[in-house]
Amino acid sequence: MTTESGAAERLRSLPNFQTHSHTLLHSSRRTIPTTCWSRCVSPLRTEQWQPISSPSWPACCCSDQIMAAFKGIWTQEFWRSVGAEFLAMMIFVLLSLGSTINWAVKEEHPPHPDLVLISLCFGLSIATLVQCFGHISGAHINPAVTTAMVVTRRLSLAKAVFYVLAQCLGAVVGAAVLYGVTPGTVRGEMGVTSVNNSISVGHALVIEFFITFELVFTVFATCDSKRSDLKGSAALAIGFSVCIGHLFAIPYTGASMNPARSFGPAMVTWSWENHWVYWVGPVLGGVIAATLYEYLFCPDPELKRRYTEVLSKTDFTSTKYREVQSSLRADRVQLVKEHPFTVMDVERAEQKERERETSGEVLSSV
Repeated sequence: MTTESGAAERLRSLPNFQTHSHTLLHSSRRTIPTTCWSRCVSPLRTEQWQPISSPSWPACCCSDQIMAAFKGIWTQEFWRSVGAEFLAMMIFVLLSLGSTINWAVKEEHPPHPDLVLISLCFGLSIATLVQCFGHISGAHINPAVTTAMVVTRRLSLAKAVFYVLAQCLGAVVGAAVLYGVTPGTVRGEMGVTSVNNSISVGHALVIEFFITFELVFTVFATCDSKRSDLKGSAALAIGFSVCIGHLFAIPYTGASMNPARSFGPAMVTWSWENHWVYWVGPVLGGVIAATLYEYLFCPDPELKRRYTEVLSKTDFTSTKYREVQSSLRADRVQLVKEHPFTVMDVERAEQKERERETSGEVLSSV
C-alpha cells in the first residue's frame, strides 16, 4: 500500500500529470486530433474511433471548406458587383480601343497613331469608371487589381474568380461591339497589344510588370483608409497612373496593364502571339505592389500586432515545450529506476486514494 501510494504521489508531482496518465491509461486506443476529419467518424464505433468508409468521410470536410469559400456569393449585393465589373469593363474596352482606330489609314501618307490621344483616353476612361462604379463593386476593372486584393485578403478567392470572369467577358463584349460598328477598312489591328519587334519577350514582361506595379501601388495608396492626408480625387489619381503607363509603354508593348483589356481584342481577332506576357507581367506586378504596400510600407497596426503576438507565442511555446519534455523524460527515468510500476498499479493507487478522500469528507461533515 505504501509503495503504491508513493508511486501515485510521485506521478502527481510531475508536470502535466493528467495528460500523461491519460496517455498511459488509453495507449491501447486509437486517438485522432480534433479536426474536420475527427468529426467524420462512425457514431457506432466510438470505442475504436473507426472512420467511416473512405469514399464518404471527406464529404463533410470538403463541403464545409467549399461553403466557407463561397460564403457571401449568393447575395444580391455580390451579383450587383459582378454586373458592375462586367459593364465597366465593356465600356472601358469599347471607348479605349476606339481611340486606337486610325481613320486616316486610307490616305496616301497616313499619320502615326496619336500616343497622347490614346493615353488620355485610356486614363480618363478609367478615372470616370472608377468614380461611377467604385461604391458598387470597388471598380477593379482589372484582373491584376483583383488578384492584388486577394493577396492582401481584401477579397475572397471565390469572389475573385467571378470578378475576373465578368471582367474578361465584358472585355470580349466591348471589343466585339467595336468590331461590329467599325468599318472593315479602318479596323486595323483593333488595339491588340503586341510586343515591339525591337525588344525581346523578356523585356516586354519587365515593362508590363513595372507599369502595372505603378498602377496597383497607386490604387492601394489612394484608397488607403488609414491615411488622413488624402486630398483631391482618388479616381483621377488612378486615371493619371494609367495615362502615365501608356505614355511610356505604348511603343514597347502596347501598354496593356490589364490582362482583360488584352484578352478582349485578342479573342475577337483571334490574335494570341505572346499573349501570356499580358497575363504574367501585370499579375506579378500587381501582387508585388500590393504586398509591398500592405505589409512593408504601410502595414495595418492591428494586423502587425496580431502577427507579433502569434510569432512571440509560438517561440515561447516551443521553448517551454522542450523544457517540459526534458524534465518529464528525466523524472520518468528516475521513477523507473526507483520502483517499476504498471498501469494497473496506478489504477489501484488512484482508487484507494479516492476512497480515502471520500471517507475523510464524510467524517468532516459529521
